[in-house]
Amino acid sequence: MAFSYITEQLDDRKTLARYRKRVCVQADVESQSTKINIAGKNYLNFSSNDYLGLNNHIQINKAMQEGLDKFGLSSCSSSLVTGFNYAHQALEDKICQWLNKPKCLLFSSGFAANTALFQTLGHDALQSNCQFYLDKLSHASMLDGAFSSKAKVKRFAHNDTTQLAKLLSASGDSNKLIASEGIFSMDGDQAEVNELKQLAKEHDAWLFLDDAHSIGVIGDQGQGSSAILNSNKTPAANIVMGTFGKAIATSGAFLACDEQLHDYLINFARHYIYSTAISPALAWATIKSIELIQQEQWRRDKIFELSDLLKSLLDPNIEVTPSASSIHAIIVGSEQKALKVSEQLKEQGIWLTAIRPPTVPVGSSRLRVTVCAQHNHNDIKHLAKCLNEALI
Repeated sequence: MAFSYITEQLDDRKTLARYRKRVCVQADVESQSTKINIAGKNYLNFSSNDYLGLNNHIQINKAMQEGLDKFGLSSCSSSLVTGFNYAHQALEDKICQWLNKPKCLLFSSGFAANTALFQTLGHDALQSNCQFYLDKLSHASMLDGAFSSKAKVKRFAHNDTTQLAKLLSASGDSNKLIASEGIFSMDGDQAEVNELKQLAKEHDAWLFLDDAHSIGVIGDQGQGSSAILNSNKTPAANIVMGTFGKAIATSGAFLACDEQLHDYLINFARHYIYSTAISPALAWATIKSIELIQQEQWRRDKIFELSDLLKSLLDPNIEVTPSASSIHAIIVGSEQKALKVSEQLKEQGIWLTAIRPPTVPVGSSRLRVTVCAQHNHNDIKHLAKCLNEALI
């Protein structure tokens, strides 16, 4: 029977408690709510990436409507045909000013941006002296892009800059790229960005940072990893990727870089050349979201205040990864136990997704808690109480 492996592999996933399925979230009429409605039941949501609580913000919604009125919903073409318009240019200029980068390119998603970057830098056999060095916990989009390119790929142990230094020293390649997430998506800890930048300088390498979970949350204006590097008078990363669909609360992504790489990507990045440009209305709304992020420090302060409260209320026997962000990984261990605890929490009105292999290593299944600016003290107290009861 053709493609019989499909059924076999799905059955294997079910046996290993790694089977995934979607749930449909009902429309939420309450602006900036921490609640979601699934199958007619309301839950307190601790799985959202809306870190700053900006989703459904009235000013962003208004900007979206303005964008619709000015430009329409669709760009109607790729950026290199007729799809690049004033809204896109204005958003790119806003990002460049925000992150102090010369140039910026917009993409439909962070996955597309990451894949485009790695495939394009390593796309040619003539560039066989190109080598990528990726943190072991780098996002799947970085790994897919790197391994589908023609560059050589090395992975260093998570945040192990000593091992990275040894790998760089042993390399004879002239084109080296160090790549890491700024904030790691499944653990919530921060990359050693200053050390990575120093190693890049010492070994004449470029530094790429995936700031999907840093942008908006880190820095006095939400600049992400760029804020850390610039605060120490160290030049920012050569290339920064950020997404709009998390803290920025719209949709899409960007790559910020220098002028030469910008032009190179326009000419050689297939994901950019052959994709319809993102909605100009979305781009217009994203500008307003970034302005709010720059102005409203209280949102970042609230995340760290509530995060500290959660850690103080959890039983000390519960294993929580060190975090510098909204993300707090509560390590459970087995897939079965993670699913069981997730179901127990649902009975208490809490939506907290179990994260299992292959997303995380075997034996490290977890509950990935995201603390957002719209949560309050009572939400955190209820979560901590339910987690203590379920895990201890």
